[in-house]
Amino acid sequence: MAVRRLCPDQPAEFAFTAENMVWARETIAKYPPGKQASAILLLLWRAQEQAGGWLPEPAIRAVCDMLDMAYIRGIEIATFYTMFQLSPVGTTAHLQVCGTTPCMLRGSRDLVAVCQSRIGPHAHIPNADGSLSWEEVECIGVCANAPVVQIGKDTYEDLTPERLEAIINEFEAGRTPKPGSQTGRTASAPATGPTTLSDKTLYDGSTIGAWRKRFEETEGASDDAAKETQPASALASPAHKAAVEQGTSPSSPDKTASAAPIHPAALTAMANAGLVKELNERGDGKALSSGELDRLKSDFIRDRAIAAARAAAAKPELLTEPRDGKADDLSLIWGVADKMVEKLNEIGVWHFDQIARWTPEDVAWFEARLEGFKGRVTRDKWTEQAAKLASGWRPENKAGERPKD
Repeated sequence: MAVRRLCPDQPAEFAFTAENMVWARETIAKYPPGKQASAILLLLWRAQEQAGGWLPEPAIRAVCDMLDMAYIRGIEIATFYTMFQLSPVGTTAHLQVCGTTPCMLRGSRDLVAVCQSRIGPHAHIPNADGSLSWEEVECIGVCANAPVVQIGKDTYEDLTPERLEAIINEFEAGRTPKPGSQTGRTASAPATGPTTLSDKTLYDGSTIGAWRKRFEETEGASDDAAKETQPASALASPAHKAAVEQGTSPSSPDKTASAAPIHPAALTAMANAGLVKELNERGDGKALSSGELDRLKSDFIRDRAIAAARAAAAKPELLTEPRDGKADDLSLIWGVADKMVEKLNEIGVWHFDQIARWTPEDVAWFEARLEGFKGRVTRDKWTEQAAKLASGWRPENKAGERPKD
């Protein structure tokens, strides 16, 4: 890797916009006292975005002042990570070509040659109109889909020189090409397609009905035998007891709930994991007979089948169209970009108050429909933000400051 130095031509000063300053303070507040310096990567990245794709030296100093860090610490971090650009880059796109071994073996040198012929012979120097620039970087972390080029936050994988030429053409025409694999492969699956877990019944729920029918035919006999050999309180799981106390027959799942698309093998694994916890909590030191162990396993499998079915039936309030034909601007929720707004609208979420009323079950339902999204709703506090926005508050209130809770 070449030595990374700050650009000799620097602006006189840098300051976050009011909106970015609100975001920065909220981000710093997420870290415990004394650990605020851990926010430096996030703040430097936001500063780079505000500065037009590169990180000026005054921006590094401004971030260090906010985090009470020595300037040299910020410069060390900015010069170490190639995600930070230390000089101006192309205004339309800056291409980072991975040159580490896996990508090199798969043809990254040919991609560098494309950049040299289409953009310019030297890295970090924008082309004549300043719209494009390029550089070679170390591992981007998508080795299975080599060779790879990163542009902004997106990676373009499984590239050929011809495909990279086409991507550059798209950017020059003012369009953003679709990121990800350029050969159509899913994630990092084999180039020829998946070779394991290919049985579609693992995912479509088609076997769950037959499994439940077999179980219900035998559970009555198992319950009778359990009563003869041991008190019900010792055999029933916590979920089983709760079902009895609430007047719901544990042997008859809620008829209004549709069965969850969970494969029987997965339910058995869940049951065994729960069984270990139950036996640890019991702690009476008594050895269980094989019959008692089977009955405990049956309880756990049944309880989880019922819980999964009920969870699958629960979902948040959804609308076919926005009320009065006017949707709220959901992009005002920090963490919700334009593409996410489209996805929310597609599933029936158009207004702040819908998100503000989400329960943990609603959040789980939503996240289950978006691959790779788990935890973001809670982490970014969507429901809290939506509640404020639903009350009429907007980020620009009081010079960009959020009201106190």
